[in-house]
Amino acid sequence: MEAKAVAKYIRVSPQKARLVVDLVRGKKIEEAKKILQFTRKYSAGVVNKILKSAVANAKQNPNIDESILYVKEIYVGQGPSLKRWRARAQGRAASIRKRMSHITIILDEE
Repeated sequence: MEAKAVAKYIRVSPQKARLVVDLVRGKKIEEAKKILQFTRKYSAGVVNKILKSAVANAKQNPNIDESILYVKEIYVGQGPSLKRWRARAQGRAASIRKRMSHITIILDEE
C-alpha cells in the first residue's frame, strides 16, 4: 500500500529543491529523516515536513506497517513564477523570475 503527500507553491526554485530530493530517493524513512536533518539547505526543511506528512498519511491505513516504509518516489515539479523587475542603467529594467515548486512524495512498504 502506498501513502502520498504533496506540497504546492513552495517558494524555492525546482533546481535547488531537486538537489535535496535526490539525496533521499529510495531510502528508508529513518535514514531519510537523518539525511534531511543534517542537510544545510532551505529545501531540506520543507522536504522533511512533507515526509512527516506522508508518514502521517500512511498511519491512517491500518494495513500499512510504518517500520518498513521507504521513499518509493519523490519528485519536484515547476510551479508558477512571480515576475519582478530590477532597475538597470539608463532607465532600463531587467526581469527577475522568483520560481515556485510542487514537491510530491510517495511512500511504500518494502
